[in-house]
Amino acid sequence: MDKIPESHPRYLSLTTREKISNAEKEGLVHKTGLIAHGRGEAFDYLIGEKTLPFADEAEKVAVIALLCAKNPVISVNGNVVALSGEGCVNLSKKINAKIEVNLFHRTDLRTEKLVKKLLSLGAEEVYGQKADARIPGLDHDRGLCDNDGIFSSDIVLVPLEDGDRCQALKNMGKKVITIDLNPLSRTAKTADVTIVDNIIRAIPNMIKWVELLNKEDKEKMEKLVIDWDNKKMLKEVCSYISKRLNSLF
Repeated sequence: MDKIPESHPRYLSLTTREKISNAEKEGLVHKTGLIAHGRGEAFDYLIGEKTLPFADEAEKVAVIALLCAKNPVISVNGNVVALSGEGCVNLSKKINAKIEVNLFHRTDLRTEKLVKKLLSLGAEEVYGQKADARIPGLDHDRGLCDNDGIFSSDIVLVPLEDGDRCQALKNMGKKVITIDLNPLSRTAKTADVTIVDNIIRAIPNMIKWVELLNKEDKEKMEKLVIDWDNKKMLKEVCSYISKRLNSLF
């Protein structure tokens, strides 16, 4: 499709699909990333394709945790860069976080392409090419990381599903924040803070929260992170989806 008319009722959804499709053709996204995107889109339908109050609150808490961290890292894959690469770069600058490319279907060429893409979007430095460390317990390539990046971080923002690595990072004593439209995924249930929202809405909203919270007292804000009940929030999400589906018929 050369041009999607803005009058189309699914304009945003279709243009987002085009971004993923084009990124796959460029070698930034693995072909299985298209399947992953479709799964996320299905869950976005269920929540009504909007940022709900529980997601907004999770985004606020996530930003506080990142602002209070000593060595925060934003972990990105092909889908993240395709959908929200510029947003992740902007967020990293505002919270003083590193960015690292981490891939399940890893090749040196795709890693290099993603690093170059992020640099072109304004990143000053992107980690992930050294792969001079390994996350304990992960035998596949997602376990490869940079010693100065993810391996030495105290908190990692992991946009999109990443179940086994999420648990492995927790086992290392790190806090994990995830953006995951699927409230039933291993990632969503394992992370310290789960943002059940579309990444194209979540990242801009997190940037908004940074701007609102940047001058607040960190010690007072941190209590919101300590008191955050992720399991309770996920139950609320599932309850919302159930009630919403019942109301549609």
